[in-house]
Amino acid sequence: MRKAALFYNPLSGNRRERRLADVDSALSVLTNHGIQASAAATLGPAQAAGQVRQAIAEGCDTIFACGGDGTIHDVLQGMVGTEASLGIIPLGTANALAHDLRLPRSAAGAVKAALSAVARRIAVGKIAYQNFGGGRGERYFIIAAGVGLDAHLFYKLNTLHKQRFGMGAYYLKAWQLWATHKLRFFPVQYINAATGKSEQADVTQLLAVRIANFGGLLRQLAPGASLERNDLRLVLCKTNRRSSYLSYVLRGLIRERRAVRGVELEHSEKISCGHSMESSGGGKIPADSSSTGNIGRIYVEADGELLGHLPAEISMVPDAVTLLFPNSRR
Repeated sequence: MRKAALFYNPLSGNRRERRLADVDSALSVLTNHGIQASAAATLGPAQAAGQVRQAIAEGCDTIFACGGDGTIHDVLQGMVGTEASLGIIPLGTANALAHDLRLPRSAAGAVKAALSAVARRIAVGKIAYQNFGGGRGERYFIIAAGVGLDAHLFYKLNTLHKQRFGMGAYYLKAWQLWATHKLRFFPVQYINAATGKSEQADVTQLLAVRIANFGGLLRQLAPGASLERNDLRLVLCKTNRRSSYLSYVLRGLIRERRAVRGVELEHSEKISCGHSMESSGGGKIPADSSSTGNIGRIYVEADGELLGHLPAEISMVPDAVTLLFPNSRR
């Protein structure tokens, strides 16, 4: 590491008043180790990738994402396909990737871990979706992509409540949606990594996961997921029973290995998700949301960022980015 750029989201997490102090602390560690370093606030999701690419063009060999998983997501968009290394300084709310990497929670501690880290080239996910303007969008993701109830959570989550109450806002809204939200089926087609065969299913929730440990109440949401694999761990909820959803989350919380009826796990590199399905008599028919605004839409998220809605395609990009793995992760 010779030259580093730190990008931070001034609105990330529930400690905004300490954001600049945390960033200054990280800068001090780097400069004290003889590394040329600078910091800048991200200018929003649409511009962060350009900021990152500019820093790399100016000779930065390491880019630090200082914030939560959303900040990492924005920074990632400018790093895929480059040789620069991605370091994480967890200053956000959930910090799922930091949990999986077993990073120290302090800014100075995270930077010190990066100085002795191992740089590994990893694959990332890519999701194509229908954006809210009616066109098609694409984003890379490093943690997970979700279609269904979890994406609806981010659609409904109040940003001010998130900033004020942190993870408590997530848990409260998730509980409300679990109790009241209509779970709509939508069709999924994927290539089973174990058999190489194409499979189909109707699900109410799909997660395509890259990390093993989300931390907090979720913890092991997708056992078998790993950043060091070149595929995704799929969580397929083939049920609209609320009790199955709750059982699956509790199973991960207490680290049980028992199966939950209606929830299946698979590995895959390619997934397609169609329009939502509504029950009608003995079967399911496509739900037409084009004339009902947002009603009936199935939403799409990646790394906790609401992106758009169905239809969507999810795939893998091998050898995509260099990530700094701390020694504690070995």
